Formats: sequence, C-alpha cells, structure tokens
Amino acid sequence: MSLSGVCVTAVESRPAGVIGTSQSPSHRPFGARAKAFVALTKPRIIELLLITTVPVMFLAEQGVPDLGLVLLTCVGGYLSAGGANALNMYIDRDIDALMDRTSQRPLVTGMVSPRECLVFGITLAVVSTLLFGLTVNWLSAWLSLGALLFYVVVYTMILKRRTSQNIVWGGIAGCMPVLIGWTAVTGSLAWAPVILFMVIFFWTPPHYWPLSMKVKDDYARVGVPMLPVIASNKTVARQIVIYSWVMVAVSLLLTPLGYTGWFYTAVALVAGGWWLWEAHALQNRAKAEVTGAKLKEMRLFHWSITYVSLLFVAVAVDPFLR
Repeated sequence: MSLSGVCVTAVESRPAGVIGTSQSPSHRPFGARAKAFVALTKPRIIELLLITTVPVMFLAEQGVPDLGLVLLTCVGGYLSAGGANALNMYIDRDIDALMDRTSQRPLVTGMVSPRECLVFGITLAVVSTLLFGLTVNWLSAWLSLGALLFYVVVYTMILKRRTSQNIVWGGIAGCMPVLIGWTAVTGSLAWAPVILFMVIFFWTPPHYWPLSMKVKDDYARVGVPMLPVIASNKTVARQIVIYSWVMVAVSLLLTPLGYTGWFYTAVALVAGGWWLWEAHALQNRAKAEVTGAKLKEMRLFHWSITYVSLLFVAVAVDPFLR
C-alpha cells in the first residue's frame, strides 16, 4: 500500500529549499519534538496496517490468540512500519517541501532534522526486527524487515518518481502485515494469508488513486507520475473499476477453500457490492467529464478504509460463528 502520506493533510505550501532549517534547537520545545517524532511514523496509516494484522491472527488461531503475542506483534509491527515511514520522509523531504498536503511534516518545518530522522528510522528498523525475532519468531522478523526494505528502497527510491505503476507494486509492502500476523501465530505460511495478501494488493490502487485524483496538482508540481497525473479521469476510473472487481472476487476465495464461513462471506459480499457500486458511480461521473467537487472521488477513498476495516473484522469474528 503506498501508504505514503495517505492520511496526512496540510494547508500551507513552502518554497523549495526550506527543509529542516526553519527552527533552531532552542526553539523546538520537548513536547512539540515528541509529537514530531510520533508524526514521523505516520500513526494513522499504521492503524490500517494493524487492522489487517490482528484479525488474521484470530483466523490463524481459529479463536483467540495469545494476547501477549498479539501485543508483541502489534508493537513490532508499529516500530517496523514507523521506521519505514520515517525513512520515507527522509528520502522525500525535497518534494514534501513543495506539496501542500505534506508541507507541515516534521522535516519540512524543521522540528526534526534530516539526520535525526535518518537515525530514528534506522533505529526503529533494527529494534523492530530484533523484537520480532527474539519474542515472536524469525520468519515474522524477516517478513517485517522485507516489508520495510521494499517500501523504502523499491517504492520510495525506485518506483515512486519513475512510473505510474508506483502504487501498484509499491503497495506490496502494505500487504505484508497479513503474512506477518499469520506467521506470528503459526510459524509458517498457508493459502489464507496469501489470499488476504492479494486482497490488499488489489485494494491498494483503487484506495489510493481517488486521493491522487484529488491532489494530482501536488504530484504534478513535483514530477511524481501518479496515474491521475499522466492519465485522464476516465482512464483512472476504469482502472479503479478493474482492480475493484478483482479485489472483490479474490476476497471470496477464502470460503470455498474452507478458511471462513457464512459470516465472512456475507460481509465480503455486502461490503464488496457497495464498493463496486461506488467504483462504477465514480466511473460514470468521470465518463460524463464531471470535474471538481462534483466528481466526488473522495467518497470511494473514504469508503475504502471502511471496507477494509469491515472485511478484516469479519475475518476475526468468523471463527467464532462456525
């Protein structure tokens, strides 16, 4: 999932070059500094990652997993994703200074220096890997580290500024928590987490592209070729519909393979049906060449968060109803 900046909104743009220099150490109070370091981890994005991690642990256990294990997995996952997000901000600090929606990030305002951010991100990466390996298992640790490296190196450093497929393949990092949650309980992989991995893979583009449609001028200004920057709204909406249909179809594979029962199936059908309704509605507005606020692209973005939350709650609840 790119998850880069999905839930961060800002209102002030800054000129190029104003990065990490606007505040001296004497003007950076401790409380504000602490909040800034928390902001480097992008907590609201990590909420989504944990929403997909914990329910899979219930599915793997077919009941209530060890709560201590759940806590350790959540802490390790937060630290790992937080480290990845901090390193993402370090690498993207140049374009963050030019985009309205990221102009209040800690490195841009100078609340955190680039060096501090780099050390912070690397420290979280090391600590999270060791925490996973020593308290959960090493398979989960390597999956977590792999997700971090994929997000930082493959997405942020290689794909993001080079291809409109950046969020498609870069989103693999956001799919990894379902594998981590499953392996934390079982110590091995199976088809169930792979299917849920694919659900998140196909969910990520139609989740993120509506937001990119809304802020495409920001991306165009800094030369990041998000799909809405280089393609028409009609093309983007058509891609959203295609990915949405595949996502819903994949989400229904768990039941015939015996991993879930009637409750999950019902939620997947209803929530997926509503998603498809919204996706096709967006496509119809795009075909009619509706622009501006009337395009209502953010309806699908907001629903996408509700959808993934409902689907994974159903994953956790289903074992108790079978």
